[in-house]
Amino acid sequence: MAELWIEVIGLTAGFIGIVAWIPQIRRVWVDEKEEGISLPTFFAVTVSLTLWLVYGIIVNSIAMIVSNILTLGFIVAITLGVYRIRNRGREDELNRPTSLSQ
Repeated sequence: MAELWIEVIGLTAGFIGIVAWIPQIRRVWVDEKEEGISLPTFFAVTVSLTLWLVYGIIVNSIAMIVSNILTLGFIVAITLGVYRIRNRGREDELNRPTSLSQ
């Protein structure tokens, strides 16, 4: 394991990186807005974070392991929220009366 002070720097950086996702979670889950969120980008970020997690496990860095697991959790929460909103929008369109049925 790396020296303690190196892990503290890593944990601090990871914490700041995790906090940075809070506005996105709020936008999706509280405000229920998903405009401007690119799922392909989130997929790429997920792959990157997963590889960093594997790297953290290989080098035995608690900071990298914890930070990447928590950040992946935030990404999954945002992605599920976007899917929920977009699917509800499709259901609303399907259930909307057409001019012929009025």
